Amino acid sequence: MGEWNEEEQTAGVTGDRDPERQSDWEAVIEAVLFTMGNPVELRQLAAAIGQCEGIAQQVTEKLQERYRRENRGMQIIALEDSYQMTTRAEYYENLIRVASTPKKQVLTEVVLETLSIIAYKQPVTKTEISRIRGVSSDHAVNRLVEYGLVYEAGRMDAPGRPALFATTEEFLRRFGLGSVTDLPTILPEEEAEIEQEVEEELGVLPDGPDDDPQDKREEIDHGRNEEQSASEDNKDQVF
Repeated sequence: MGEWNEEEQTAGVTGDRDPERQSDWEAVIEAVLFTMGNPVELRQLAAAIGQCEGIAQQVTEKLQERYRRENRGMQIIALEDSYQMTTRAEYYENLIRVASTPKKQVLTEVVLETLSIIAYKQPVTKTEISRIRGVSSDHAVNRLVEYGLVYEAGRMDAPGRPALFATTEEFLRRFGLGSVTDLPTILPEEEAEIEQEVEEELGVLPDGPDDDPQDKREEIDHGRNEEQSASEDNKDQVF
């Protein structure tokens, strides 16, 4: 495992480099992760083996690598400052042959779009999500909460104290991410292009330097009146 760092030596654990002792620590961490099921914080793993977090992390990573090397049916994944033991995704089909089929979570295009906004803008309110999408997003957000991919992270300090939503550890696990910092980076020009596409889809005209929103509304209303008049004229000609 290499040399212990200065912190570990200061903690007085340099005498615990015996292979048998390290094997015991791996067994303890393995038992804790298997029993808990949910993510276990590094500090809790350290407490379980009675060592500092640095040693706990090294032991867990060594166990994680052993699972990977031996192609086990289970795997240990890192989630920010926690670790979790999970079933390898490639064995899902084998599992459902002997277990009841779990409720299928359908991530529609609308739900995925909403999830993407939350992932990149978190924490974010439903109002902001709806503003970006151009339509109400209540149903999509509620579905994501139901799926355990999103949770209410707090309240905004504003009138009405609207709820703020963020992604969960389940989101990280499902999409194979260690943290939200692992999300693909969106370049500024790509973001601008996406915003333009949304505006075009919603029929929003870009503001010019001398554009007056009131003038714009009057132009739109005038255009609608002309269309209505033309439509009535056509009806008169046909009938």
